[in-house]
Amino acid sequence: MYQANVSFSLSMTSRFQQSPGIAHWTAVKNILKYLRKTKDMFLIFGGVEEELTVSCYTNASFQTDRYDSRSQLGFVFTLNGGAISWKSSKQSVVADSTTESEYIAASDAAKEAAWMKKFITDLDVVPSIRKPIQIFCDITGAIAQAKEPRSHHKAKHILRKFHYIREIMERGDIVINKVDTDQNLADPFTKPMT
Repeated sequence: MYQANVSFSLSMTSRFQQSPGIAHWTAVKNILKYLRKTKDMFLIFGGVEEELTVSCYTNASFQTDRYDSRSQLGFVFTLNGGAISWKSSKQSVVADSTTESEYIAASDAAKEAAWMKKFITDLDVVPSIRKPIQIFCDITGAIAQAKEPRSHHKAKHILRKFHYIREIMERGDIVINKVDTDQNLADPFTKPMT
């Protein structure tokens, strides 16, 4: 949760760097207080007997920005449960549906997975990286869209650049699977924490 709290908060407050108000400065102070209070926390990547495995969780919130109707995307890559890479940002385009928003987030994560697979393969310390990286998504429609080898009328408005996920899957770099929303580690990257 630590990374998600900080990542989402930083993403939201950084949008107001040009003209911050009192509320933004208060939020930044709270982020700094949070970091000070949690400075003794650290990540553990598993025991010696366990095979190191990389997986990814991806999520998006639909049209959460009240100024431009863009959705927030988030993903987190884990190595034996410990976060090694994450992102929380506003999507570059306006999504027309929750499914499209989630598909865009999964596509963004797939690009990162392709890079990560190459990087970790070159390190030669994680033998399981030769297998596809599992990407977990909590929306069945986005998974079906990623697995669909051709475009159809419901997807014709989705920009071609987001369909790159299909090529990454075809190469065998990733597989995309369903995860329940309450098990999705990327969920806090797209919503404010209480």
